[in-house]
Amino acid sequence: MRIPIKQCHDLLINYLKPLWLKVLLLAVLFIAGIGLQLVNPQIMRYFIDTAKSGGALQKLTVAAVLFISIALLGSVVSAFAGYVSNDLGWRATNRLRSDLVLHILQLDMSFHSTHTPGELIERIDGDVTRLANFLSQFVIRLLGGILLSLGILILLIYEDIRIGLALTAFIGVYLLVHIRSQQIAVPHWRAERGASADLFGFLEERLSGLKDIRSLGAIAYVMRRFHEVIRRAFWTNFKANVITDVGWTISNLVFAAGYVVIMVLGAHLFLDDVITIGTVYLILHYLQMLRAPLNTIRSEIEDLQRVRVSIERVKELTDTQSTIRDGIGESLPLGALSVAFQNVSFAYHAGIPVLHNVSFQLKPGGVLGLLGRTGSGKTTLSRLLCRFYDPSSGELCLSGVDIRLTRLSDLRQRVGLVTQEVQLFQGSLRDNLTLFEETINDERILTALRTLGLETWYRALPNGLDTTIGSSGGGLSAGEAQLLALTRVFLKDPGLVILDEASSRLDPATEALLEGAVAQLLKDRTAVIIAHRLSTVQRANEILILEEEQIKEHGEYDRLVSDPNSIFSGLLRTGLEEVLA
Repeated sequence: MRIPIKQCHDLLINYLKPLWLKVLLLAVLFIAGIGLQLVNPQIMRYFIDTAKSGGALQKLTVAAVLFISIALLGSVVSAFAGYVSNDLGWRATNRLRSDLVLHILQLDMSFHSTHTPGELIERIDGDVTRLANFLSQFVIRLLGGILLSLGILILLIYEDIRIGLALTAFIGVYLLVHIRSQQIAVPHWRAERGASADLFGFLEERLSGLKDIRSLGAIAYVMRRFHEVIRRAFWTNFKANVITDVGWTISNLVFAAGYVVIMVLGAHLFLDDVITIGTVYLILHYLQMLRAPLNTIRSEIEDLQRVRVSIERVKELTDTQSTIRDGIGESLPLGALSVAFQNVSFAYHAGIPVLHNVSFQLKPGGVLGLLGRTGSGKTTLSRLLCRFYDPSSGELCLSGVDIRLTRLSDLRQRVGLVTQEVQLFQGSLRDNLTLFEETINDERILTALRTLGLETWYRALPNGLDTTIGSSGGGLSAGEAQLLALTRVFLKDPGLVILDEASSRLDPATEALLEGAVAQLLKDRTAVIIAHRLSTVQRANEILILEEEQIKEHGEYDRLVSDPNSIFSGLLRTGLEEVLA
């Protein structure tokens, strides 16, 4: 994807505009620093010519003191400008990084299913860090180099128009050659950033699945794939650097040729008594000064190619819009919510339906036991209720409100989801229960734990709410992680609870706690339970069985149990766990 230069420019300006005071300060420091660099050679020219002509010692002393003072002041200004530039660059890009994280969190599940976390980390951290480094140095090095070069050319034209015009022509040729030679490197740097993102994605996936990799003896396979991925990253980086270095070599040859021409011209003018020895020094010194900004300009142009790729990748991400649009603000009522599916169909991929023409209703306070084999659409149905996806067709309502009309934040506050895989975060038990929401105080947390019958479990923890929990659940069993998830949902006080019951066996004590907590959580709430065990099915007052993308059976629990011809009664006779495994 190619992003026009104007859009890259607009992206940068958008994040620099709120920091305009710092930008203005930086501009003042640049102009002051460049002025000081241009003045000092003039003082040295005066010193040389005065000394050669036998000038007074006092004049020479004043010139020397002034030269040293300006040099010291220039160093101070340069250091301060560097600090302001770095501060400006990181403040601007930290806002961009924050906006990117928020944007990614708001994108729908279809986006996340096609982009690995490692790839997104590389964009948020790698590309934006490259942009931060560029911004923090760009103004000082590139713009400073350009302004310094222009100042030198203006002063040399004032000294001698022939020298000035010759240098102007030389710089024009030099920059033209360098820019043309560097343009060929852009697609190679784009490939390098893509290979780097692939490497991050590979590492994130494999490290996340470390337990399975070890248990399956797949370490050798992972290492083989790692070497393939890192080999590609190495060669794309190597190729991009080689092509860039070719441009540098061509530019160096052009600069060397121009340097010789200017030296010959300066010597000729001095021998013809057109300029003084002090002016010869001035020309050669300015010429040497030009080398640094020109090298800086070409270096920044090279970085600009890399940063342009990073900006393209960031812009591509910010332009990606979620297919799930926020609603207009229809509010959901308090208390238990009713659920209505009306001819709902859904497919993750076109032509491969997961749900087809599903219709059912669940009254407020009702508990629906959702049954079906793996792949029958149970989890998809729960995702639609949370609006992780929108139906391909049909309508899904909560208490008569189409969920596409309510705000996503309101919907997810009123619908609580407990999945089999509980995501834990590095932090305290308190942080994991409240998800770092500081408005939830300890008393409210403890009340929730007591209500759910978890006070005994809580008091057995070594440090209570301050107990440290790692991202992998350090110290908690699978059952305890489920208890934590139930408490999270309870603290939200939703009107609809969706419980994807853990199919793994739990120890009797934890299972007893879990059963009691679920009972309290579902009290006065509507619930949809994806059930795997008979004990959970008995909690439901309605049963819905999915098979081959459609509803195979739906009815009241008691009626289906008493009907020997119902599919559900057959499941109970056969053994629910075995049939639904």
